[in-house]
Formats: sequence, structure tokens, C-alpha cells
Amino acid sequence: MKMLSVLIGSLMIALQLSGCHTLQGVGKDIQRGGEAIEKSAQ
Repeated sequence: MKMLSVLIGSLMIALQLSGCHTLQGVGKDIQRGGEAIEKSAQ
């Protein structure tokens, strides 16, 4: 549960910092955030 909260929080922060205004940009930001979390989990 704690990991899920961290994941959601990290994604929200990444989206806010990126400032992208298109759905395609949001998708790319989410993907990059997920990749960063996967790398840190390994």
C-alpha cells in the first residue's frame, strides 16, 4: 500500500513539473516516471 501511494504521488509530481498540456505528452511523462520507479526498485 505504501509503494502504491509513493507511485501515485511521484506521478502527480512529475505531471505537475512537466507542465505538458497534451494527452500524448502526459502519456510520455507517465511512462518516464514508471521507468524511473522500475529502475529504483531493482
